[in-house]
Amino acid sequence: MTVAYPDHTLALQDLESGKTRRDGLSAEELMDSITQGGLTYNDFLILPGFIDFQAHAVQLESKITKRITLKTPFISSPMDTVTETDMAIAMALLGGLGIIHHNCTPEQQAEMVRKVKKFENGFITDPICLTENHTVADVLAIKDKFGFCGIPITENGKLGSKLVGIVTARDIQFVNDHSLALKSCMTTDLVIAKEGVTLQEANQILCESKKGKLPVVNAQGELCSLLARSDLLKNQNYPLASKSTKSKQLLCGAAIGTRPDDRDRLSLLVAAGLDVVVLDSSQGNSSFQIDMIKWIKATFPDLDVIAGNVVVWEQAARLIAAGADGLRVGMGSGSICITQEVMACGRPQGTAVYKVAQFAAKYGVPVIADGGIGNIGHITKALALGASAVMMGGLLAGTTESPGEYFYLDGQRLKKYRGMGSLDAMEKAGDGGNGSTKRYYSESDSVKVAQGVSGSVVDKGSIKKFVPYLYTGLQHSLQDIGVDSIEAMKSGMRAGTVRFERRTAAAQAEGGVHSLHSYTKRLFS
Repeated sequence: MTVAYPDHTLALQDLESGKTRRDGLSAEELMDSITQGGLTYNDFLILPGFIDFQAHAVQLESKITKRITLKTPFISSPMDTVTETDMAIAMALLGGLGIIHHNCTPEQQAEMVRKVKKFENGFITDPICLTENHTVADVLAIKDKFGFCGIPITENGKLGSKLVGIVTARDIQFVNDHSLALKSCMTTDLVIAKEGVTLQEANQILCESKKGKLPVVNAQGELCSLLARSDLLKNQNYPLASKSTKSKQLLCGAAIGTRPDDRDRLSLLVAAGLDVVVLDSSQGNSSFQIDMIKWIKATFPDLDVIAGNVVVWEQAARLIAAGADGLRVGMGSGSICITQEVMACGRPQGTAVYKVAQFAAKYGVPVIADGGIGNIGHITKALALGASAVMMGGLLAGTTESPGEYFYLDGQRLKKYRGMGSLDAMEKAGDGGNGSTKRYYSESDSVKVAQGVSGSVVDKGSIKKFVPYLYTGLQHSLQDIGVDSIEAMKSGMRAGTVRFERRTAAAQAEGGVHSLHSYTKRLFS
C-alpha cells in the first residue's frame, strides 16, 4: 500500500503556519515555579536554531549597568582569592571587568584601583612630573611604586608648567650615581604634539617618531597631557579592552559593604578613579543597602552602582527604586557557598536569574548572574535566561592572575580558593574592618557562622588564554542556538522563539562523557 505524503517542499511552511505547536518550551513555561519548581543550569538545555552566519560574527557586547557596556559579558568576583590588581587589569584588557574585593584596608583597595587605572591610558591627563633639580633616585622611586619611569620634566614639577625635558629608562639605565640631578641626563630634544590634537593624530605622531612618550603642550609650551607608546601597543594587542570613553583608561570596579565606614572607603576609591561600585551583601534587601545607594547617588552621581545580591522580585524592586544601576543575582549557588544548606534560604540559580531579569528589564536595569558558573554552557544558559553578564569566582580561581601562591598536592599544581563566607575569610584581620563579616552581617557576632568553605582549585594557567577560550566557546554556543548576539538571544527568549527543554537525571548523564574506560578532557589549545 502506497502512503500519500504531503508535499515535502511545504514542511517549513507547515511549521510556520502555527497549526503545529512549536517544539520545546518557552522560557516562561520552563521557569514556571508552580509546575517546574526551582531550576538550575543543569536542569535544562537550549534547543538548536538555524545557522546562517559564522561563529566569529557573533557579537558579545552587553550592558552591565545602565551606562556601562562591555565587549565581553565576563566579570570576576570580588573575592580575596580571585580579584586583585592583576586580575582586574587582565579582565579589563580582555573586554570584561574585575571587581576588587574589600577584605583589606581602604588604602590597600584604593591602591589596587589606582594601579588598574594607571595601567593603560589614552591621553594621560594627570602625569607624574618632576623638576630638573630632582635626582635619578626620585625617578627610580617612581618606577618602584608605579612601574614606569618615563617622566616629563617641567619648570615647577607640575602639570601646566613649561616643559623642559623628559627622562626615560634609557636616560638613566647606566647612571650609577643616583644623586645625579635630572638636568644632567634628561632628554631635551623632544617630539611634541600641540594641544587640541586628536588621539588618532597623536598615536600617528608616536608611531612615526618611534619615541616612547609624546608630551602634549599648549601654545606657551606648557605641559597639558602625555601619551605612551606602551598604551598604543596594548590597543593593538587587546582590541576588546574595557575602557572609559573619556580618559581611555581601563575600567575598574570594586566592592564595598553597607556600613557607615564604607562611605569613607568609597571616597578613597572614587579618588583613585573607580568606575563602578558593587555593594557586596549576601542578602541585599536591607535598609542598609537602600540607604547606601541613595547616599552614593547623591554624593557621586557619575558613579554606577551594582546592588545585590537578590533572587526574588521583591528584593529587586526595592533596590531598583532606590536607584541601582545594575543588580547582582544569586544566593547560595557558588561552588564554595553553603548558604542554602546552612541558612535554608536562597533560590536555585536558573530560576533566580530568569525571574529577576524579567522584572528588572521593565526598568532598564541589567542583571549579573553571580554564582554557579562552571563552564561555557552555564554562561550561555545564564545569558539566555536574561542575564547581561556572568560573575565568576571558582571558574577564574587558580589562574595565574588570581591572588595567592601555587602549591603541589598529590602531583597537582593548585591554588587556594575560599568563599567569603568561610571562617577562613571572616577571621582575616585588617585595620579597615573585615569585608567578609560585613557581607554576612556578622561583624558583632561572638560566634561566627560559616556560609562558605575553603578549598583549592587546579592551576588553569593565565586568563589571557582561558578567557579567550570562554569567549570563543560562547560565540559557538550562540551560533548553535541560531542567534548572532546576546541581545538577539534575550529578545528571542522573551518572544518565545528561543526554545528550551527540561532534562532528567538520565538525560544529564547522557549529555556528559560516558561509556568509556578512560579519557582525557582537554578544553582548549
